[in-house]
Amino acid sequence: MSSRKSQAALEFIMTYGWAILVVLVAIGALAYFGVLDPGKFLPAKCTLQSGIACVDHKATATTLVVSVRNSLGYDITVNAVGATGCTGLGSQGTLVNGLTTPTSYTLTCVNSGTKYNGNVDINYTNADTGVTHSNRGQVTTRIE
Repeated sequence: MSSRKSQAALEFIMTYGWAILVVLVAIGALAYFGVLDPGKFLPAKCTLQSGIACVDHKATATTLVVSVRNSLGYDITVNAVGATGCTGLGSQGTLVNGLTTPTSYTLTCVNSGTKYNGNVDINYTNADTGVTHSNRGQVTTRIE
């Protein structure tokens, strides 16, 4: 009597064991062929502190391009633009308040891998008062 129960339990466990093994092999095959690559699902975002809006961005193996718009309420003089792992730019001229066309800054970088995730720093001077400020943001994107 107990051997029948043991056989039923063993068949039950073996059936589920084979089913779990098939599922694991399928997941392994999908991961091996890149279907489950988490880099494909990386959200692209570019955020700066309020007042300077990040309109667009792009990362390649050698550059990082960040397009910004001034919404501070006054004109600013951009002193420097830098990013993590990139060579910063020196004085970049005046960024007029409320200009509809964004201004793009191209930084020289050595990007490796499939994504770029770093800080962007914009150092600027208020054109009206001469006071210097710093704006820090973050860029996360795929390298194209």
